[in-house]
Amino acid sequence: MKIQDSIALVTGANRGLGEQFARELVAAGAAKVYAGARDPGKVTVPGVVPVAVDITDPESVRAVADLAQDVTLLVNNAGSTTRADVLTAGLDSFRTEFETHVLGTLAMCRAFAPALGRNGGGAIVNVLSVLSWLSVTASAGYAAAKSAEWSVTNSLRLALAEQGTQVTALHVSYMATDMAAGVAGPKADPVAVARAALDGVEAGLHEVLADDASRQAQAALAEGPGALYPQLSGRPGLI
Repeated sequence: MKIQDSIALVTGANRGLGEQFARELVAAGAAKVYAGARDPGKVTVPGVVPVAVDITDPESVRAVADLAQDVTLLVNNAGSTTRADVLTAGLDSFRTEFETHVLGTLAMCRAFAPALGRNGGGAIVNVLSVLSWLSVTASAGYAAAKSAEWSVTNSLRLALAEQGTQVTALHVSYMATDMAAGVAGPKADPVAVARAALDGVEAGLHEVLADDASRQAQAALAEGPGALYPQLSGRPGLI
């Protein structure tokens, strides 16, 4: 999959990582970049085609898929966080996380799979998280949804392999974006993260681990909960 001359659609392209994906795609020579947002008037990236899409609205998903039949690269970046903690948050917050990250992403992949197949296979990037592998009590709803989205991404990779569609998962911890504005500590540069993801697509990678936290969490999976959650033994957590 080559980024140059590709025709891409990025969801959540009006800010944060999605905006940087759109900018990097234009800079890398994509032939067309659809920049999706609930309010396309908020898209400010020069050289893109703003389009309306709400990934939690089936009619909106169908409409954008009908419009962008030429897409060869789908970047599922749109997301949200309710900061739903595990013990006291309302279950509606958990439902919102799953409607967005799991069902919304799945709906986009299903809607665009036929066009990707007709256009030679192409690629999908699903923006996941270090929290696909590691949970925190204060954002348990987001972590649970991202873990489920990781599982769905693996299933999609298998299901779409026959039509030649590459599926790349991007894992990253906190980034210097609005979503993590109130978080202290190290944050990845969203420009570098977008570039790493697109480089991973061109390299044919199944997963892109964009920061040290994601690499540490993946490595700890095989060692069990004690390695993933050192705070159980009184030591600092991975994030």
